[in-house]
Amino acid sequence: MHFQWYPGHMTKAKRQMQEDIKLIDLVIELVDARIPLSSRNPDIDELGKHKARLILLNKSDLADPKQNEAWSAYFKSKGFFVVKIDARRRNEMKTIQNVILEACSEKIERDRKRGIKNRPVRAMVVGIPNVGKSTFINTFAGKACAKTGNKPGVTKGKQWIRLNKNVELLDTPGILWPKFDDQMVGLRLALIGSIKDEILNIDELSLNLIELLQKYYPGMLRSRYEVDEDQEPVKVLEQTAVRRNCIQKGNEPDYSKAASLVIDEFRSGRIGKITLEFPPVTD
Repeated sequence: MHFQWYPGHMTKAKRQMQEDIKLIDLVIELVDARIPLSSRNPDIDELGKHKARLILLNKSDLADPKQNEAWSAYFKSKGFFVVKIDARRRNEMKTIQNVILEACSEKIERDRKRGIKNRPVRAMVVGIPNVGKSTFINTFAGKACAKTGNKPGVTKGKQWIRLNKNVELLDTPGILWPKFDDQMVGLRLALIGSIKDEILNIDELSLNLIELLQKYYPGMLRSRYEVDEDQEPVKVLEQTAVRRNCIQKGNEPDYSKAASLVIDEFRSGRIGKITLEFPPVTD
């Protein structure tokens, strides 16, 4: 498969962000903990290079715990603040609030010295589609989620959300970059659901996933589907179809139904805690 997806509104969203970045103190970037680099938009580093940076490893509950730690260490070594989260869990938001204030401590101190008290930290929330940005904002804001007007940035497609006296969030539309130079990036994004399934070949996608699991998580498919995973991916899929009663007319395995099952169970974490991308080795 060749992966390519760049709806026109994303060009507009990027231009909007270039304007809005001047208004904020901190960039909060959500990435998918299962593919942390592939689920980052490289444009964000350029856009936010003079701002405090916080990376939220979302869906960390679905990812390999060992790799969560490795990715946290990797991003911290690059100068980011990092928090592992499940954006649906309200009780994790207090930690994020504290880290936001820590990340912006220099700015808060500068304000204090200039006699500016109680000006909230303004943070921009960014992330590609389907990394859980809206879920995070809704959980973080709780019932206090509300637009705050009378300032730049309150336009269609984005909104200021006053969380409390210390923090305001600027929501932005999710943006992907125009072109995947590395098709493995496209594959990983397709696997987690950031590229619409309707434009993908799900049968082929499931075979790619099976191959990755055979390589990085041997035994996991055997445990979940009672299959012999030491064979070609298409044979593993065929066995999975039989084991899970994905059968069509003529008593033939229904490959498409089995493929959708495997993809869905990966995305929901039912196969296991899986990370599909590993931190680059740094000196």
